[in-house]
Amino acid sequence: AIDEYKPLDATTNPSLILAAAQMPAYQELVDDAVAYGKKLGGSEEEQIRNACDKLFVLFGAEILKRIPGRVSTEVDARLSFDKEGMIQRARRLIDLYKEAGIGKDRILIKLSSTWEGIQAGKVLEAEYGIHCNMTLLFSFAQAVACAEAGVTLISPFVGRILDWYVANGDKKTYEPSEDPGVKSVTKIYNYYKKFGYKTIVMGASFRNTGEIKALTGCDYLTISPKLLAELSKEYVKLTPTLSVKEAQACELEKIHLDEKAFRWHHNEDQMAVEKLSDGIRKFAADAIKLERMLKVDVIS
Repeated sequence: AIDEYKPLDATTNPSLILAAAQMPAYQELVDDAVAYGKKLGGSEEEQIRNACDKLFVLFGAEILKRIPGRVSTEVDARLSFDKEGMIQRARRLIDLYKEAGIGKDRILIKLSSTWEGIQAGKVLEAEYGIHCNMTLLFSFAQAVACAEAGVTLISPFVGRILDWYVANGDKKTYEPSEDPGVKSVTKIYNYYKKFGYKTIVMGASFRNTGEIKALTGCDYLTISPKLLAELSKEYVKLTPTLSVKEAQACELEKIHLDEKAFRWHHNEDQMAVEKLSDGIRKFAADAIKLERMLKVDVIS
């Protein structure tokens, strides 16, 4: 898909890595990761953790052979509430990329947009020059805190927001411009541009091409191969719906969020609270499945 659509950047997550690791085409990468874990030794748990980290980096390195930009590699979701743990794991991943001859300028470390994750991102950016991609972002509070932390990029989820409103409300279909996920990203984009934040807004998790087209003009969009295929069959002229000029004219008030204010404002958004915790649980579950898969190889 990367060869076909030629994106600038690419992203991975535990669920995508788990799916790819089960494909025969990538068995060699799995074998290399397991061999690496065994070579470093230590307890079985340490070997599996090292094999997992190596596997993420091996997939990232393969992707980087095919794109000119950056690849996003995710820190274990089970560390989502452990600031120091996320910092350590991020630095470990960057070291593994360095061993593979890949500089940190080509990597985005993905962190959950919990308060702890956002503060880990702040430290990684300011103290280590490690660029971060804040994922599982659903609330305006999360977006504001990420901007104030000075992270490189955020990935606000469009489709998962829509999923929640469809599942929990009476309305089952939305026009793209009224889609709750589209409206969320539009507000974040406008806020960032109005107040001059450098953090990149990358709309993510799309359910249909209508959502994508409704966010034309956004800094970046991360789109699945399936939706890229649908878009490639369309021959329509798109005009940007988002622009810096319009954003700067928006009536938005600048706010500052310390930890207490962040937790309160985020907690007020039921959708965001539920989708963040659900996303962390699902990524953690897939990380455990991947470890079990590698465990069979490590101990065999």
